Amino acid sequence: MLSRRQRLTPIAGVVEMSGKQSLSPIQGIEIAAGPDAVWVRSEAPLRVLASAVVGGDLDVTRHVVNMHVQRGYDAPDPAADLHAFTRRLGIVEPFVGLMTAARTDEVRIVWEEAEGIRAGAIVTVGLSVAVAAGLTPPVAWQLSTINVIVVLDAVLDRAVAVNGVITATEAKAGALAEAGIRTADGALATGTVTDAVVVAWTGRGARVPYLGPGTVAGWCVGRAVRQAVLQGIPRR
Repeated sequence: MLSRRQRLTPIAGVVEMSGKQSLSPIQGIEIAAGPDAVWVRSEAPLRVLASAVVGGDLDVTRHVVNMHVQRGYDAPDPAADLHAFTRRLGIVEPFVGLMTAARTDEVRIVWEEAEGIRAGAIVTVGLSVAVAAGLTPPVAWQLSTINVIVVLDAVLDRAVAVNGVITATEAKAGALAEAGIRTADGALATGTVTDAVVVAWTGRGARVPYLGPGTVAGWCVGRAVRQAVLQGIPRR
């Protein structure tokens, strides 16, 4: 049987591009994917802001792992399962860990670049429990997730990364509306019950003072996320 590490395959050669430019992944960052996980790993520490099962309290990490679980997953300690999984990958340092029942080997990756700012969105899309924020009543927790990992080759303050979370979330909701995704009650969906967002940045290159959608950097983030979510929505 192949180890978890061996089953993860680099996908740099099949990265989805949303613009006319041919962009390579950010220097020093490798993305691998397979049926078990999506793994973003960096030679140098990345600054991070994350809503995550593991590592949501971290400021710095070299590893972001989006682990696949089976539909109906209901283990008592998801964090322990993530720690066990990452140990099998050989990760022995603090990491950011997400979970999804979406197929991680169908991850969508889009890179955007403008005025020296490069941003990527690494997205897995699961839609089995779509919700409309503010309309859908509380429902039982389950792993129906849209997990968005944003990576920027730039210098950000932490408050700017919060702007990035907002922009990424708006772009995700916009993509769902564009695709006509609706809740069980017929409302336009804004997400699912357990979506997560990670913003990671290298801390080098241009300084970004704000990441709202009206800025160059925010446009890159918003466009990358929107296109990645649209590409990841299962065909109906």
